[in-house]
Amino acid sequence: MATKHIQYETTGTCSKLIDVTADENDVIQQVFFLGGCNGNLQGVSKLVQGQKIDDVIQKINGIRCGNRSTSCPDQLCRALERLKTAPLE
Repeated sequence: MATKHIQYETTGTCSKLIDVTADENDVIQQVFFLGGCNGNLQGVSKLVQGQKIDDVIQKINGIRCGNRSTSCPDQLCRALERLKTAPLE
């Protein structure tokens, strides 16, 4: 099975990097966050695994963290948008 993979540098969040892989059908296979709230981000990673990229974006796009204009889930959406156009490996 072919996959797509990116490492996305976040902005405006405690996490610094999101490493995400999806298959050729845009189904998310793995998500890892570097930094941030470890327990919460492990939970987010597990919840999106096996989901279609567009479904995840629709559900969590625009979520804010406190008074910040973004959040780790919102930054994951930015990463997933970029992943959709990544070449298959």
